[in-house]
Amino acid sequence: QVQLVETGGGLVQAGGSLRLSCAASGSIFAINDMSWHRQVPGKERELVAASTSGGSTNYADSVKGRFTISRDNRKNTVYLQMNSLKPGDSAVYYCNLHALGADYWGQGTQVTVSS
Repeated sequence: QVQLVETGGGLVQAGGSLRLSCAASGSIFAINDMSWHRQVPGKERELVAASTSGGSTNYADSVKGRFTISRDNRKNTVYLQMNSLKPGDSAVYYCNLHALGADYWGQGTQVTVSS
């Protein structure tokens, strides 16, 4: 079993920054893709940024140039650096690990951006 724990959420003013962390533990597979998603009430969960085990990354258009995903494979941790935050970025952010056809999710961390 894989466990994911997100940290780093909170309240920040528009234009500010936050850094989310997601630490994976348990049966960690050597090859995995990790990503960040977010969800607001009444809407579907959406992909924010993804990092593959091969080193490629991709971002939602709404966060390109502002958010950066990175990973430390030695620590089984993925990060999301969020800069120039906007009120529209407010959501619960979830970490995802995809490996061997299975998806694992963290419990989520709230990010609130005030105007």
